[in-house]
Amino acid sequence: MYRWSYVLCAVLAFSLSARADDAIEKRLQASGEVLKEILDMPDSIPKSLLDKADCVIVLPSVKKAAFIFGGSYGRGAMTCRGGANYRGPWSAPTMMVLEGGSFGLQIGGQATDFVLLVMNAKGADSLLGSKVKLGADASAVAGPVGRAAEASTDVAMRAEILSYSRSRGLFAGVSLAGATLHADREANQKIYGRDIEPKEIVHGNIKPPAAASVLLSVLTKHSPHPD
Repeated sequence: MYRWSYVLCAVLAFSLSARADDAIEKRLQASGEVLKEILDMPDSIPKSLLDKADCVIVLPSVKKAAFIFGGSYGRGAMTCRGGANYRGPWSAPTMMVLEGGSFGLQIGGQATDFVLLVMNAKGADSLLGSKVKLGADASAVAGPVGRAAEASTDVAMRAEILSYSRSRGLFAGVSLAGATLHADREANQKIYGRDIEPKEIVHGNIKPPAAASVLLSVLTKHSPHPD
């Protein structure tokens, strides 16, 4: 009896682990699909800003319910331009977590997608090294969209992170000041099969997982070279 209970527990644990791995891969795939849809919009992230970005973070389908109860409420992926100086092709992604903040009422009742542009090496290095509080550890502002981009260029260039949201089909810059961002190390371990530092993923010529193909192909199409 004990032996069968042990086997049953082992099978259950394996099944739960497989489901977790599948959920992470789907999240990574969704990150690419969300970014494709956003960049294909007429008034989207200005190409001039995307070309200047060192990293891009996509957090798909964040639900309002999570804001009510607090805790970790946004998970997605970050890819950076490879090489020591962030001047190379887009890297394998490190999975990310967005949590905290007090902007739930701005989001509305439906799922919201977030896209963040990390505009310089200082911001990128901070995110790859530790937990970062937006507005405190890294300057962050709502990103300009479409025609508003020209008027907001000075503000955008001074910020380390530009943030955007899409909800109910509407796309706009959104302030995420007060929220924190950090690497999802558990998700990274499941995707890459070992405990791996976010810096090694981005700078170490790590082979991207198949689930990242859409994300990387979209960025390569829209911004193949840094400005």
